[in-house]
Amino acid sequence: MLPGNGKFLFLFSDFCTIGGFALKSCAIVGINWGDEGKGRMVDLLTEDYDIVIRFQGGGNAGHTVINDQGKFALHLLPSGVFRPSVVNILGNGVALDPESLVNELEDVKNKGVKITPDNLKISDRASLLMPWHKKLDELEKIRLADKKYGSTKQGIAPFYSDKYQKKTILAGELLHPDRLLSHISDLLEWKNLIITGVYGAEPYTMEMMEEWLGRYCETIKPYICDTGRYLKDAVKQGRSILFEAQLGSLRDLDYGIYPYTTSSNTTAAYAPIGSGCPALRPDSVIGVVKAYSTCVGEGPFVCEMFGPDAEKLREAGHEYGAKTGRPRRVGPLDIVATRYGVEVQAATEIALTKLDVLSYMDSIPVCTGYRLDGEITVDFPFPSELDSAEPVIEYFDGWNCDISGIRRWEDLPEAARRYVEYIEKQISCPVTYVSVGPERESIIIRK
Repeated sequence: MLPGNGKFLFLFSDFCTIGGFALKSCAIVGINWGDEGKGRMVDLLTEDYDIVIRFQGGGNAGHTVINDQGKFALHLLPSGVFRPSVVNILGNGVALDPESLVNELEDVKNKGVKITPDNLKISDRASLLMPWHKKLDELEKIRLADKKYGSTKQGIAPFYSDKYQKKTILAGELLHPDRLLSHISDLLEWKNLIITGVYGAEPYTMEMMEEWLGRYCETIKPYICDTGRYLKDAVKQGRSILFEAQLGSLRDLDYGIYPYTTSSNTTAAYAPIGSGCPALRPDSVIGVVKAYSTCVGEGPFVCEMFGPDAEKLREAGHEYGAKTGRPRRVGPLDIVATRYGVEVQAATEIALTKLDVLSYMDSIPVCTGYRLDGEITVDFPFPSELDSAEPVIEYFDGWNCDISGIRRWEDLPEAARRYVEYIEKQISCPVTYVSVGPERESIIIRK
C-alpha cells in the first residue's frame, strides 16, 4: 500500500521520536479551496495506520467516501471509521456539534458500520457547538444580505469566536452535570443579550437547552474521554497516527483568502495542537490536489470557468457540495494557488485526485500564472489583490480515453503522464498517488 521506493520511500519511513519511542505519523491536508478528495485518501491509507484524528473544523464541510460498505458523506466523523481496527478521534480543535454528530452516527450505523467507544473517542477538551451558534450564523447572514462571506450557516464562525472569548462548553463538562447547567445558564444570559438586543430575535431558554442536552449530548457522552492521555499512551506503544484535516490551504484563517475562509487553521502545522498531543508532529504531509479546480462558496477564484464549459466539467466531476448540495464553482488546475498551498502545508508529497474526470477533454486548460496590474506573476497575491487578478491559461493535450480501470503508472496514456509530471515539476513536490475514480481501489501508486 505504501508508495514506491528510493527517493519517495523516506516520506513514510522517516519516523520521529517522542520520549524515546519511534512513531509513524502523517497528515492528510487540502492544498486548495477544500473538496480535493481528502476523505477518499484517508479511507485508503488507514489500512496502514492505527489511529485517525480530526484536528480542526466542524460539520460545515463533507468528506465523500466510497468503499465496499457503500457511499458516505462524512462531516464530523473521521474517515477511518470504516476500518474495524482503527481508532478514530475527534480532537480538541474540532467544533463539536452534538446534533450533527448524532445524526451522522445514526446514518453510518444504519448502513452497517460498527461504531462504539472503542473505535470512536471524543476529546474532553473539545468545545461544543451550541444551538445559538447556528442561530447567530443565520441571523448575521440575514443582516449582511448580499454581502456574503461564505457561511454555510452551521455556526462555525460564532463558535470559534466564542472559543477564543473563553465562552464555550467543553465536552468533558457533560460528565460533570453538577456544574454544567450553571455554566450554560451564565452563557445563555450573555448570548441572549446579543440575540435579542442586536438581532431582535427570540431568546433561548434553559428549558430549550435542557431538552437539547437530553436529546443529543446524552448520546455522545460514552465517547468522551481524555484523548490526550490516550494519545500519549499510543506514542509509548509506537502506534501509527494519521491526522485528517478539513477544507484546504486557501480556507485557512491565517493564510487563506481572508475573510472568505473558515474560522480554524486547516494546516498540517496545527495538527499536533488540535489533536490533543502537542509534542507530536507529522513525519510526512500528503497534500491532496484535484486534477482541476473547484470552489464551494464565496470569495475570489481567479481561474473560475463559466458557461457551457464550466457546466460540462461540473457534471463530469459531479461537483456538488457534500454538506450543502450547492453546485461547486469549477475551473482549470491553478498552479499559482496550488504551489502556494503546498508551501503553506509544507507538503512532502501529493495525492492527485479525479484525473479520470478530464478524460473527455481534447485540450486541457491550466492556469499557469496571474495577470495583475498589467504584469504576469506566478506568486500568490495578497487577498485584497485577487479580485483584480486574471488567469493566464495554457493548454495541454488530452488523452481522450477512459483511464478509470488503470492501476499502474506506466499504463496511463502518455498525455496523462505528461500532465501529472508537469504539475509535479511546477509545484516542486512529488505526486505519489493518482486517483482515477472515487472507489477505494481506484488508485495508482507511483513506484
